Amino acid sequence: MKNIILFGAPGAGKGTQATLLAEKFDLIHLSTGEMLRNEVAQGTPLGLRVKDIMNRGDLVGDDIVVGLIAKALDSGRNELLDEWDQLRLRRACGLGPDDPLPEKPQPSIIYDGFPRTVQQCQMLEFLFQKKQRKLDAVISIDVPQEELVRRIHERAMVSNRSDDTEEVIRHRLEEYEAKTRPVLDYYKVSGRLISVDGSGEISETNTRLCQVLQYMLTR
Repeated sequence: MKNIILFGAPGAGKGTQATLLAEKFDLIHLSTGEMLRNEVAQGTPLGLRVKDIMNRGDLVGDDIVVGLIAKALDSGRNELLDEWDQLRLRRACGLGPDDPLPEKPQPSIIYDGFPRTVQQCQMLEFLFQKKQRKLDAVISIDVPQEELVRRIHERAMVSNRSDDTEEVIRHRLEEYEAKTRPVLDYYKVSGRLISVDGSGEISETNTRLCQVLQYMLTR
């Protein structure tokens, strides 16, 4: 059971790569950004609370984000499984659609979009102590600034995300430099930071990440 953070600036491809890695290595993919966007889409009290914050490109409060992670970790393995994972598990165990799923050991998790502040790093360590987990590695996807801007602009042309406007993009990158980049230094000091070249095609970055993750999961 491993806990691995996939780190990177807006536009680095964290979500895309985390999805690919979770599928390949049978990991649970926890994306705080996706969780928050789902809350907004469903119009929940939390979604209404954070909607304007996200639309401005500001970072959502540490207590809210850590609370989402804590809630996910409190869920059983089966609650974290999506429908495709459940189908595979049922077939592997020879179970019918109405048979209860067996509980599996705590899964390895890849965290996408979290932590984004040093305060969140510290809160995560406390949370892991309570859950009897530990952080195994932080994998940083490194992409040049000009490439980040180009990618976000390309995504903005096809996405329906309200945080992909020109003004919000610029603000998100400013927020990253001021509040999130210090997270790299925080984990570098602890010796858990691994940097991976994220420039080039998605497949090229994925190959590099797979090599790192294969080593992390088998050691």
